[in-house]
Amino acid sequence: MLINVALVLGTFGFMEGVAWFTHKYVMHGFLWSWHRDHHNHHPGFFEINDLFAVVFSLTAICLILIGVEFPEWEFLAWIGAGVTLYGFFYFVFHDIIVHRRVKMKVDTSGRYMQRIVRAHYIHHKVHTKEGAEAFGFLYAPKKYDRPVKTKKAETESKSL
Repeated sequence: MLINVALVLGTFGFMEGVAWFTHKYVMHGFLWSWHRDHHNHHPGFFEINDLFAVVFSLTAICLILIGVEFPEWEFLAWIGAGVTLYGFFYFVFHDIIVHRRVKMKVDTSGRYMQRIVRAHYIHHKVHTKEGAEAFGFLYAPKKYDRPVKTKKAETESKSL
């Protein structure tokens, strides 16, 4: 059982690297035609970019089915569960919290949330295939932290 939990959690962590790589080199690379509408205003709820979710979902489903149908490949079901768990967290962060595609009130005042949301907004300042930064989804480097203003700094800036 511990190995299965490790497979799920390890896959979840690994998926952030897969998502970063896919976002930088596939979405902003040869499949920009799928991702372009996500960086530009478009009518309607769905985006061509949503095809990436379909691809990742089908991958997870296939892994789970193979792991369930073939006992010698059972570990693939747990890897598929890790991919699914990552997809769920990605959906909540990306589609609900950042892009507000599903209207829900979510507290984003924490330092971690502020950092990843800010990094994603910086990523979306660029509306073209080239020149974007911050390709991660659930992790962003500390450079995306907002500087914390002190009372003294606020007073000094107001007096200028």
